[in-house]
Amino acid sequence: MNLGLYLSQDMFKKRNSFWALAIAILVTSVILVFPPQVVFDYDFESFFPQDDEELSYFLDFREQFGNDNDYLLVALGGQEIFESSFLKEAEKINSKLKELELVESTVSLLDLKEPVIGAFGVRSREVLDIDGDLEKQREKILNSAQWSDNLIDQDGKYLLIVVNNKQQISKEGGDELYAEISAILEDSTIKEIKTAGKIKAQGEFVELLQEEFAFFLSISFVLIVILLYAIFRSFWGVLTPLLILGVGIFWTLSLSLYLGNPLDVMSVMKPTILSVIGLAALVHFFNHYLNMLREGKGKEEAINASFSELILAVFLTALTTSLGFLSLYLTTVPSLKFFGLHTGIGVMIMFLAVISIAPGLLYLFAPLKIANSERLTERWRIGMRNAFLKVTSLRTPIVIAFVLISIASAIGLSELKVNGYILDNLPRHHALVKEFEFFDDFFGGSKPLELSLSVGEKGEDLLDREVLLEIEKLEAFVLDNYQSAVVLSPLSLVKGINKAQNAGNENAYRLPSPAQMSKVKEFIPKAIEESPVTLLSKSYQEGRLSTRTSDMGSLKSKELRKELENFLEEKINQDLLKVRLTGTSNLIDISHESVTKQTARGLGLAFLIVAVVAGFLFRSWRISMVVLVPNIIPLLWMCGVMWLLGIELKLTTAIIFTVAFGIAVDDSIHFMSKMRIELSKGKSWLYALKRTYLETGKAIILTTLILGSGFSILTLSQFGVTFYSGLLISLALVFALLADLLLLPLMLIPLKKIWDKKQD
Repeated sequence: MNLGLYLSQDMFKKRNSFWALAIAILVTSVILVFPPQVVFDYDFESFFPQDDEELSYFLDFREQFGNDNDYLLVALGGQEIFESSFLKEAEKINSKLKELELVESTVSLLDLKEPVIGAFGVRSREVLDIDGDLEKQREKILNSAQWSDNLIDQDGKYLLIVVNNKQQISKEGGDELYAEISAILEDSTIKEIKTAGKIKAQGEFVELLQEEFAFFLSISFVLIVILLYAIFRSFWGVLTPLLILGVGIFWTLSLSLYLGNPLDVMSVMKPTILSVIGLAALVHFFNHYLNMLREGKGKEEAINASFSELILAVFLTALTTSLGFLSLYLTTVPSLKFFGLHTGIGVMIMFLAVISIAPGLLYLFAPLKIANSERLTERWRIGMRNAFLKVTSLRTPIVIAFVLISIASAIGLSELKVNGYILDNLPRHHALVKEFEFFDDFFGGSKPLELSLSVGEKGEDLLDREVLLEIEKLEAFVLDNYQSAVVLSPLSLVKGINKAQNAGNENAYRLPSPAQMSKVKEFIPKAIEESPVTLLSKSYQEGRLSTRTSDMGSLKSKELRKELENFLEEKINQDLLKVRLTGTSNLIDISHESVTKQTARGLGLAFLIVAVVAGFLFRSWRISMVVLVPNIIPLLWMCGVMWLLGIELKLTTAIIFTVAFGIAVDDSIHFMSKMRIELSKGKSWLYALKRTYLETGKAIILTTLILGSGFSILTLSQFGVTFYSGLLISLALVFALLADLLLLPLMLIPLKKIWDKKQD
């Protein structure tokens, strides 16, 4: 039995529509009585690639040496810091920070004591004695390779305190700790204070996220009201869709929260995405309903027929859009996986909200008669007929134009660079980004850089002098090429002990001679115990080289990683020392670099889905391939725009391709569904094509206007992922409209012979 006929006879009759409406009211009431807990979150680790061997290695490394980004950098200064009043105030701040429950330790010149080994044993002296001769200490510290550009800037204007917080601190704990730290810093009289670190970034991200979520929820509401009034010019035409869309969004967000998924940076887009997709479906249904009323059909017949005839086409468009989002689940990044999963489910929930609520509300509230708009309808009909004639008469120029633009866009695609940053979702001029850049400029960076060290087959342990010589070469490479802060490693422990054995002489902060090494090793256990970070395993067989660099972007990091690999292969004796890049920054860079594979995987599935849908409608693989072309072109042109505007590929822009394809293909499915209906009425291929163009052209233009307007408001966001989604998806929709109304008809004309053969 024909699906449309079955639905017409059963599903959308008044009785069943009221039952569906009652169930929808019941579901909404249950959610209101038992509401989910609204939680906002932003977790850097949600962008780690989960199936990558590098993640497994890092987790083992972290288990032994601790997390590499559980710290907050606090810079005090903006003035000459070697003054007694400043240092006493800094000491007061440092003491209060150490007393906080979630702070494990602080590292600064105010904390550190360096050993001095003499004939009468070991004594300790303060690195910075605030009661001593500050001018003399200033010269000594600023000329020290151990402290300058590390815990103090080169000009002596800023003093750095590294606040080591509880390992793998929770989001709630991080917020609590940063609030306590902020309160301490606000009470200070120090002229200038800068901070940077994970607990700060996550807190400010979530605060901004909450603001943007409320903003886009409200602006989506305003946009929908304006569009609905412009389309339907009536109170019911605004209120009814608004209620349906509100319920659909409410159901979707509630389900996501019930399943334990907090609202994150990706969730900001959900209200806008769901509202414009739901609105496009409603416009198709309501427009068809109004056309039936104009043809003189009664209200009940018009409602039943309009929903029954369009249910398959709308379902297929919702399905392809949903599967476009769901294809993101094939990526290896949790943030993208769950955004794709819950948004894909949300699209289908919105579809259910539309078909379960809209018919019942129309039976209850929709007027029996509508205003006469024959003149406007006739203008549309004439305009679309003229457009069809123009398109068919300019067949060659249109095809040439599409080919040339596509070739240029393909060249642009080949030139696109993959590049992402730690604070990638914020614009480079944002205050938070600027504060992190301060530490890049004055203290070598805020981004952790970790290298795992292990002894080679011919080395005794990492304290073997021959091995330390290899580490020394590695340190020099890191300092020169990464422009990093001071490096901490097993070598720095040895150099510190050698300095201590030479009465604290700065010139002795170096690798000791072979004869001195045995004396140095006697003090290693004590040095390890007093070290602010774990640098060696208990067996001395494994260790770490730890420092900080600027957030240079994944493109530059990839280049440096290749240089590091070449250096290790050519200059480091692998029999003595084995080195491996690891750490949170490395994992984020890997996620950005895998963007091409992630995108291709999602798009491959999306292309297959559309081909299957088109094949299902026409039982022809040739026709399904033709339908793919006008939906690949918008993505190609989008690449050309990205190249022209200098937009780089990264995780947050890669998802746009899959999302844009899933939404843009809706026009093609509506077009082909309508053509299938016309052909089923016995019309010839060319006549069916013409009728389809005339009748669906208006709906396609209208839905593109709705969707494009909806997504364009996302360009108001401060989040990079949201801004680029709005800009590029809006452009992709326009490109899809051009491809569907200009190119698709021209590609379908030659398929007349194939269709005629199938009918013989």
